[in-house]
Amino acid sequence: MDYAMGSKSPSEEYVERAKRLSNDESERLLSRMRGRFSRRMENNNLSTTKALALQLEYEDEGLAEWRERMAELKKSHEGVEVNNTPDRIIAVDQ
Repeated sequence: MDYAMGSKSPSEEYVERAKRLSNDESERLLSRMRGRFSRRMENNNLSTTKALALQLEYEDEGLAEWRERMAELKKSHEGVEVNNTPDRIIAVDQ
């Protein structure tokens, strides 16, 4: 999706999801909203509901991309043992 151009309209599915958000969920989502959607909302080019819908869609797409990258990393590291013990710092008296 092309969010940078500012002409993207949210899908009806995401508009419906945005309408069902609680006030707290809406606030949290609005607080994560950066430039593009908030500016369009402030300039009255975009309703709050549509801005929330676009943010939901944007975050879902980002999550899907992240999951793909993590799956690729996991696949590339199959059979590799990882040492998860924390590093220890030992103080030495001088």
